[in-house]
Amino acid sequence: MVSPGGAEPPSAPSGTGAAGSDAGSRVGGTRMLTALVRLHGVVGDLALPLEVDDAPAARDDRVELVSQLEDYLIPRVTTMEGPLLAVVGGSTGAGKSTLVSSLVGAPVTQSGVLRPTTRSPVLVHHPDDSGWFDQDRLLPELTRVDRPTNDPEAIQLVVSDAVPAGIAVLDAPDVDSVEAANRNLAAELLAAGDLWVFVTSAARYSDQVPWELLRRAAERATSVAIVLDRTSAEDAGTVATHLARMLASRGLKDCPLFTVPESQLDEQGLLPERAVRGIRDWMQALADDTDARAAVAARTVGGAIRTLGARSHALAGAYERQLAAATELREEAQAAYAAGVVAAREATADGTMLRGEVLAQWQELVGTGDLIRSFEDRVGRLRERVVNAVRGRPQSAERVTTAIEVGLVAVLVEHAERAAQQAVAAWRGHGAGTRLVESTPADLGRATPDVRSRAGRLAAEWRDGLGRMIKAEVSDTRATARYLELGADGLTAALMIVVLSQSQGTLSVAPGEAGSSARLGERLLAAVFGEQAVRSLASRARSDLDRRVASLLAAEGARHLEVLDALRLDPGLPERVREAARRVDDVRFRSSRPAVDDAGTP
Repeated sequence: MVSPGGAEPPSAPSGTGAAGSDAGSRVGGTRMLTALVRLHGVVGDLALPLEVDDAPAARDDRVELVSQLEDYLIPRVTTMEGPLLAVVGGSTGAGKSTLVSSLVGAPVTQSGVLRPTTRSPVLVHHPDDSGWFDQDRLLPELTRVDRPTNDPEAIQLVVSDAVPAGIAVLDAPDVDSVEAANRNLAAELLAAGDLWVFVTSAARYSDQVPWELLRRAAERATSVAIVLDRTSAEDAGTVATHLARMLASRGLKDCPLFTVPESQLDEQGLLPERAVRGIRDWMQALADDTDARAAVAARTVGGAIRTLGARSHALAGAYERQLAAATELREEAQAAYAAGVVAAREATADGTMLRGEVLAQWQELVGTGDLIRSFEDRVGRLRERVVNAVRGRPQSAERVTTAIEVGLVAVLVEHAERAAQQAVAAWRGHGAGTRLVESTPADLGRATPDVRSRAGRLAAEWRDGLGRMIKAEVSDTRATARYLELGADGLTAALMIVVLSQSQGTLSVAPGEAGSSARLGERLLAAVFGEQAVRSLASRARSDLDRRVASLLAAEGARHLEVLDALRLDPGLPERVREAARRVDDVRFRSSRPAVDDAGTP
């Protein structure tokens, strides 16, 4: 409907009428309020911390949904009889602030050539409605002030008799402001309004950003009025006709459409009274009609409530994608450290550690290289010489165990570093993982700073455990005598040599000095305990080492898991969101049946 300035006032938005009061009561009620509060609670818990593909859009949707529940739906359902809030929004330079001041008859908002002009919202209301707006019923997070301000977290309240009781006007920032904070605030304020008064101009009416907001309004059945501002008399008819067609094609054909001609402003910067008379008369008619006001509020509330289900289910799906991403990242980190455990076991079981300093100290302990090479032919004599050598050189045995511990620490640190690198490399294959790696203060791509000292304690505790194991194995006089002859350190060194050269209970070292050393250690232990006991000792010692290595690398990998745990993602939250949304839909469905009252009684 097109209403040029000065024409008869158009009717109220579609959906209004005598049934308005009944409609208002049906969308309200304690059951709906309880359902909305419950939905607000679970959606408020629905954080989306991971950078999966749809996360940015889902976060915006969540903020918008929570804001609409907090700023509009819950306060409005609580007090359906309150005055309407008409939010004046539109494009930069469309003349919103000038229009609001002109409707009020005084310069209550800031307007000018500098953009953005409106940085904080201004709410103008009749004195009789002060009780509705000077409290935190609407837009509770905005501080109430009674003076002009540029604080985007404040709302200026202006009391004016020029605004009819029963309807308030809120001047919002530009919807296409160059400042993101202004754009977000404008969208938040529009979502909090019972009625949108959308202001555009002949130069801006086809801009994309306003039409995206109007599309959402149509989807949610929000009551909308359009003001075509700053339009020359010769262009008004053509532009208004085109704009009306655009509105109809986007589901807004019943919106009142006003034109405000290009006019000379007075000394206060206000439009002539005749230019805004049609809008003022329309607002007055709406304010005077209690049923029409109730119908506008009911239509907007009902439309917003109808969209909650789909929006909530979409957010639940987005949260499930967060859970799936977190699970994938967790599995990748666990796989990297599990591979590190396997690799560390292989490195400590294939005989490669029996080289360098370890081999040299072992040879020093048991005899010369010629003696080792003659082992197969002269077992008996060698055993006597080994006994004598070991018995006479306890410090040499300690040097062997020390060399083994140093080598073991080097192997463990190497595989802890490699596992950290592989875990981070896997995480960097995902946007979510990359963001986690970059936002975590600790360097997840390196082993922990104290891994070397912890690996050192592991090696020392393993050696001590083998010593206790050997002592416990001594059970008869002959074994005791040989144990005392060879000494605990010597037998511990021999058992460590055997363990580091066995895979699945079989010597795995290649022929040569290292292989002969390992076989010598096995024969030496067999001479004291017997072959069966040696196999048992080696198996238990191997298991003990594997357990300790797995524990060390698990502690290293825990850093990655702690990063994921800190996200506090709740697997049960999506279903709770869906359940709360279904509850809102159930209450809405029952409320839409005239034969059922708010208590559910026919």
